[in-house]
Amino acid sequence: MGQHKLERFAEIETFPNVLIYPEGMQGKWKDFFKNDHPLTLELACGKGDYTLGLARTFPGENFLGVDLKGNRIWRGAKTALEEPLVNAAFLRTQIDKIQHYFAPGEISGIWITFPDPFLRKSKSKKRLTHPKFLQLYQPLLAPGAVINLKTDSPELYHFTQEVIATLGCELLQDIPDVYALPEVPALLRIQTFYEKMHLADGRTIRYLQFRLPAAPIDWRKVKLPSDDAPEAD
Repeated sequence: MGQHKLERFAEIETFPNVLIYPEGMQGKWKDFFKNDHPLTLELACGKGDYTLGLARTFPGENFLGVDLKGNRIWRGAKTALEEPLVNAAFLRTQIDKIQHYFAPGEISGIWITFPDPFLRKSKSKKRLTHPKFLQLYQPLLAPGAVINLKTDSPELYHFTQEVIATLGCELLQDIPDVYALPEVPALLRIQTFYEKMHLADGRTIRYLQFRLPAAPIDWRKVKLPSDDAPEAD
């Protein structure tokens, strides 16, 4: 690991807006933010561009970027401290451990922005919109909470469409080309570091917004149509 990364890892340990594998946070986020405002997560947040953009747009709500890579979290956390954005913070942990940090109904919404699409079929369970992950999110979400996916990956976009249909989720928005819209909604004009790179490469940006079903998800019993498809080389 380079000296630059080591310095950043050491620095985020001193940041008051970064929690690293914390214990006892379930049901305590209102105490952390010192208010009872709704809490929205950005999963696999990277540098936290969406966390910051949402916090600027909605000062009366709280936003938490979640990622494992402290080197990336450092950038977003430092920006939040400098502005300052008191309603933006960061949690360093694995996404598949999320149930250890939130109480039932504590999360008001989720953004998943340009995650790794894990293109190989054998890696599909690592996709953050796979039923395995949706089952983790489900009990943590408040009634009416929505999940937002923004991606340049046609594979992840179509896979998530398939998951939404199979699980009987409520599809709220399906935009196959965000920047082909006559007017891009303000929330979708927020751009991450990776989105800017993808746009420069001429890639299409896709967006899905949906609600999970009321019935508990058991991902092991979910059969997706693509499960029977051969794996691409």
